[in-house]
Amino acid sequence: MTHVFHLLKEQYANLGLIFRMSAYDVKSQYQMHYLGALWQFLTPAVQIFVYWFVFGIGIRGGAPVGEIPFFVWLLCGLIPWFFIGPSLVQGSNSIYTKINLVSKMKFPVSILPTITIISKSTNFYIMLVILTGIIYLSGINPGIYLLQLPYYLLCLYAFLFAFTILASTISIIIRDFQLFLQSMMRLLFFLTPILWEPSRMPEIYHQILKLNPFYYLIFGFRDTFLGQGWFYEDLTYMLYFWLLTLLILLVGAIMHFKFRKKFIDFL
Repeated sequence: MTHVFHLLKEQYANLGLIFRMSAYDVKSQYQMHYLGALWQFLTPAVQIFVYWFVFGIGIRGGAPVGEIPFFVWLLCGLIPWFFIGPSLVQGSNSIYTKINLVSKMKFPVSILPTITIISKSTNFYIMLVILTGIIYLSGINPGIYLLQLPYYLLCLYAFLFAFTILASTISIIIRDFQLFLQSMMRLLFFLTPILWEPSRMPEIYHQILKLNPFYYLIFGFRDTFLGQGWFYEDLTYMLYFWLLTLLILLVGAIMHFKFRKKFIDFL
């Protein structure tokens, strides 16, 4: 656990640097485009329309999920995923893309995945505000269930941080891992009930699906915004998610400090 505490201490000690570099990443990403930062919203908007048209209109014929309009149900899953997917893929490659720079100066390499996650957060929070407005306009009132939103945000950031620390280290050592991760994220997007509801599946397959930590996160946000359940109602699943997250963080911290001084040698 010493490695974990050291890792967290580095994040805390460099919070100012993390937010400054995150802000720079956001500004530089679209500065050469005519529409600038609007692309952060145009791209997911087009994707949302396509998924809604294909799965909501084409496959479901506009049928709701229970009493929830499919479009709203879809948004509650897609918006967290639009944050999860890029954060994991780019965060896992963050050390590799900047290793030549940081190798020339004293720099806390462990904050690079965190910078990526924070830089993706601005767009995520704006989309959450838009989602809240759409939910209320649709006549859905989540009420006091919104009080558990900070908990699921904590779950989300904890898992992203743990996974990107581990994956960014593996990506330096084994470059094929980055391509494997990208392929797995595309696969997990369809295996996670984001575009479809799992209620009609046999229970055995449903339980297997729940081994996927993204399932916990996606349905946690849905339960929160649609007012369908509290985070403590399934303590076993809650415990599983946090044990898995802490295990990934522990392994990631150990590997990161073991190989950090050798990163440049793998290039």
